[in-house]
Amino acid sequence: MPEEPVHQPHDKLFKVGFGDPATAAAFLRGELPPALAERIEWAALHPELGSFIDSQLRSSESDLLFSAPIEGGECLVYVLFEHQVREEPMLALRLLRYMVRIWESWLKTHAESTRLPVIVPVVLAQNAKVWELSPRFADLVDTTPAIIEEVRAFVPEFSFQLIQLAAISYASIRGTPAGVMILRTMKAERMAQLLDDPVWDETLLSVLPREIRELLIRYLLATDVDINGFDRRVQMLRLIELRTET
Repeated sequence: MPEEPVHQPHDKLFKVGFGDPATAAAFLRGELPPALAERIEWAALHPELGSFIDSQLRSSESDLLFSAPIEGGECLVYVLFEHQVREEPMLALRLLRYMVRIWESWLKTHAESTRLPVIVPVVLAQNAKVWELSPRFADLVDTTPAIIEEVRAFVPEFSFQLIQLAAISYASIRGTPAGVMILRTMKAERMAQLLDDPVWDETLLSVLPREIRELLIRYLLATDVDINGFDRRVQMLRLIELRTET
C-alpha cells in the first residue's frame, strides 16, 4: 500500500469515488426530489470534463459535472462538494456564478443551440453542525414586503439541493458500498468519530474495490486520528484483504 500522503485528501477521495457514474447515481437519485429523480435516466449518467469553482477556493471545495437524458431532453447535474467548516451565507450566489460558467462552457460545443440545458445544482456539505441556510437564491436579495411583487420578475429564481452530512445518520447514507463508506468517513472526520464502527463496517469494507479501500486508509492517515486506535482497526482490514483474496 502506498505510504505517501494524499494531496488534498478530501478532493481526491470525493472525485475518485463520486466520479464513478454508478456511485454518483446511486446516491443522488435518493437525495433529489422523487418527482425529478424518476425522470432522469441514471443508467446513462455521464461525467463531463472541467471544474468551475473559483481558483482561490480549490482547497475548500471540489466539483463534478454530469450529463444525463431527462424526460424531454438533456440535463446537467452539478455536484459541489463543500468541505469548509463554516457556513457560507452567499453559497447560492457562488452557485449561480458556477452555473453561468457551465452554460458558457456548454455553448462552446453547442454553438448552434438557442436554448440552454437544465442544471440541477447539488451541494454536498461535509459539516459538523447543520447549517441554517436557505437553498433559494431569491432569499439573498434584500426586498421588503411592500415591493416584493413589483421586483420579483427581476430577481433570479432557482434553488439548489443541499445535502448536509451533519443532518444524515450513518445508517441513512444510501448508495453503493464505495459511496456509503466515503461519505461515512467524511462525516466521521468532522464529528471526530473516525475510529467508530460505521467507518470500519466489515460487511462494506470487504466488498470495496482495492483502490477505494486504500484511498480511505490514506485519507484517515492524513487526519489527526489516534494512531494506536488506527493500528488496531487496520488489523481487521488486513484480515478482510486476506479473506477476499483467497
